[in-house]
Amino acid sequence: MTPCLYICKMNPMIGSYILPQIHPWPPEDMALIKGAYRRLLRCMHKADLHLDEKKEIRLAFEFALAFHGSQRRKSGEPYITHPLEVARICFEEMGLGYKSVISAILHDVVEDTPATIEMVLQKFGPRISKIVDGLTKLDGLYNVESPQAENFKKVLSTLVDDVRVVLIKMADRLHNLRTIDGMPKHKQLKIAAETSYIYAPLAHRLGLYNLKSEYLDICTKITEPDLYRDILKKLNDTQKERNKYINEFIKPLKVKLNQMEIPYRIFGRPKAISSIANKIKTKKVGFDEIFDLLAVRIVINVPKELEKSLCWQIYSIVTDVHKPIPERLRDWITTPKSNGYESLHTTVIGSDGKYVEIQIRSERMDDIAEKGYASHWKYKGIANIHGIYDHWFDSIKDMLETPHNDAIEFLSDFKSNLYGEEVYVYTPKGEMKVLPKGATALDFAFSIHSDVGIRASACKINNKLVPLGYLLQSGDQVTVITNSKQKPTEDWLQIVTTGKAKSKIRSSLKEEYKLQAEDGKEILARKFKGLKISLEENIETILKTLGFKNKLELFVAIAGEHLSWNELIRQFELEGSKLIPSKELEKIDPLDGKQAPADKGPITIPGRLLINGESADKYQYSLASCCNPVQDDEVFAYITSNAGMKIHRVNCPNAEHLMANYGYRIHKAEWTKLTGSNYVVHLFVEGIDEGPGVIERLSHLISSGLGVNIKSFSIQGNEGTFEGKLGIVVQNKDQVNRVIQSLSKLSGVTRVTRDDV
Repeated sequence: MTPCLYICKMNPMIGSYILPQIHPWPPEDMALIKGAYRRLLRCMHKADLHLDEKKEIRLAFEFALAFHGSQRRKSGEPYITHPLEVARICFEEMGLGYKSVISAILHDVVEDTPATIEMVLQKFGPRISKIVDGLTKLDGLYNVESPQAENFKKVLSTLVDDVRVVLIKMADRLHNLRTIDGMPKHKQLKIAAETSYIYAPLAHRLGLYNLKSEYLDICTKITEPDLYRDILKKLNDTQKERNKYINEFIKPLKVKLNQMEIPYRIFGRPKAISSIANKIKTKKVGFDEIFDLLAVRIVINVPKELEKSLCWQIYSIVTDVHKPIPERLRDWITTPKSNGYESLHTTVIGSDGKYVEIQIRSERMDDIAEKGYASHWKYKGIANIHGIYDHWFDSIKDMLETPHNDAIEFLSDFKSNLYGEEVYVYTPKGEMKVLPKGATALDFAFSIHSDVGIRASACKINNKLVPLGYLLQSGDQVTVITNSKQKPTEDWLQIVTTGKAKSKIRSSLKEEYKLQAEDGKEILARKFKGLKISLEENIETILKTLGFKNKLELFVAIAGEHLSWNELIRQFELEGSKLIPSKELEKIDPLDGKQAPADKGPITIPGRLLINGESADKYQYSLASCCNPVQDDEVFAYITSNAGMKIHRVNCPNAEHLMANYGYRIHKAEWTKLTGSNYVVHLFVEGIDEGPGVIERLSHLISSGLGVNIKSFSIQGNEGTFEGKLGIVVQNKDQVNRVIQSLSKLSGVTRVTRDDV
């Protein structure tokens, strides 16, 4: 039966439920719907599906089409094309099965239509209904700090039970990104922040490298369009040259590989734009200074038992033909990454001194590297798949079982578990533990058991006593020394890096916090009893007057002697049984007894900015000091809890966290065409010290040549090079760029960058 007949001869009933009337789509829309459905069927054509499974997919399509009715996407297309495309991504690009396809087709029906989860359960069974329920956003999240984080937590909490919920959510996000152009820019920025904050690291952790690269490339295009376009242009301009170089590079390798008489593929692969952008920003280098733009992959098709030995033979051939850089060898075949990734990586020096990264792997390894978790099911089956992820799933389970006051805290702990590089350390009995690079001895203690971590007082590395904050190195043997009287402190949160350790320390501190609060409450209750007045009747007045957020905070301040009874009571006068704020005494800071500073209020810049399309004069706002935005920078407004609105650059170091967790506080902001305001921008200048006169040449160019005022200037020489930091007063982004371009052309200057922090 063709897709057209599916639509025209719609089943009027699904189970005992009557389907809504089918919307009469115009011919051009009907063509889009049929095209999306055909693409899904086409990619599943070679799948070995039973007839019943094919019928179930058809019924899911009918069900979703009926309930989504006349709904349209922001782009104007029929909404049903979105779940169909998500289903195709799940099957074709992620390697998921038919149940995931059905769940993807249905993933929005409960959230966006009159359909209920009970309807899905009755027609499609408990497993699919549970997946769809996991994909449905929580309703009524009005009294929580971050609805986004609460919904993230709901989806992520399904990881241990059924990872398909997260994988379908990731496919949903990928299609939304691919079709994001029709959305307003401020909404694009929120989606990009969420993606780079949680979805991209999650894709990396599940081995979905293609997905991760596309996520980050689109995010870079949204958040830093100028940098994205510049890199894309340079990649396009150098493509012929790179292809020619790669072809010459692999010619002698092919001669040697052909002699092995095994099936293989060898090809060049481009580096992701986001990866290039990240290197330009973090290492402060230019496009031409990135050594590993060129990459070659060698994939062999051999039985699993021969993979390891043959990959090493190919490595030997590569290093015979081209000069290797030994310290760049990465062996993830002998010891795969914790997400199951297997490959040999090395970097060699080709002709003209160019660095080329080589990846050597089997077809099985390549499939797993491309499709991650889903491909593990294909090769290892359900019995062994969890062996790869057991350690990670256990840590997630620990976090889920640990009480969190809010979802943002959970999300922060979860994100710290999405690490990339790892270290391999050992218990005294020789059991290997995999931890993130940067993990400490205290992280190791918590990885053994929560109680071991809570009671850890010291650690030995290779029988040598070390601090709890010792950074673990691969090969370390770690012994944890415990003390029954040991308790975690706030400082421990600065020592550990893993989500499990952080969540357990926070949980322990909260228990201690509650015990302190009980003591403080008892102290206050006795004092109020002595005054013969009620604590409960006066508690709100005390909190409001002294500026405490809640009762717990007040009680802990009393118990910890941060606030004495005398300091508290002299802030009030007694009228009958009520405390009223004293009119004669100055209000003091409740935590240190000092006079509270006057609130100067946010600084505004009249007439230069629009917020939500209106003049920013209507709002209280100030420019964020973390990124120092100037006229013409792409910006957004963030509503703070107590300081009005803060205006941040979209590539501010804090933007991703704010947008991902507090999207409801983000508002559209843009500069007007008015000029005249001055802003201070800091620039870093590096170069070769050509002798006396460096300062004079730099300052002369800026002040005399460009007419820009210098606010501050510091410079330091070091063995023939210099580093300088300039504070300049500008009116807009164009002026900043002109200064950077002019300084970059100055003799001896090698790099000029704008300080983002």
